[in-house]
Amino acid sequence: MRHLPNLLSVLRIVLTPVIVLAIIRSEYEAAFLIGAVAGATDGLDGWLARRFDWRSRLGAFLDPLADKPLVVLGYLAFGFQGLVPWWLISLVLVRDAIILVVAMSAAICKKIREFPPSPWGKLCTIVQISAGGIVLAAHAWPNSPLPWLVMPSIWLTGAATVWSGLHYAWFTFKRLARSSSA
Repeated sequence: MRHLPNLLSVLRIVLTPVIVLAIIRSEYEAAFLIGAVAGATDGLDGWLARRFDWRSRLGAFLDPLADKPLVVLGYLAFGFQGLVPWWLISLVLVRDAIILVVAMSAAICKKIREFPPSPWGKLCTIVQISAGGIVLAAHAWPNSPLPWLVMPSIWLTGAATVWSGLHYAWFTFKRLARSSSA
């Protein structure tokens, strides 16, 4: 049972291409339902790890790793289907690329190996995934009130993405400055 949180993260990784394929095939209801399962694994794996002290170094690596392909590939699929504007997809991709480059640079140049997720980064991921769910649900059930939520969720996602990216840059530069003076 101790490895259950890690297995849930792996399940999220495995479900990502299934969700993306459903989006590309315009099977929005299926993509939404499978995405809901993937989203549930994201919350459940962290809760189980904290509740039963099933934390592990592998889990600390797998959990955020499982979120990245889901968000990045999901948003790319949204773009190819014309479901969200490309400016939002660009923000999501650029933010993640900058985080990756900064983390790799800090690891290579400063030997900093741990990059704990910030509360703003976690919130951004939640907002990005929630907006993805809203977009899918609005296209799965177009006669519901859900389409009214799409544009506000897109703007909120853009703001959260920019804010968390700026916060990450500020936090990392502060950390690098401290390691240089030490």
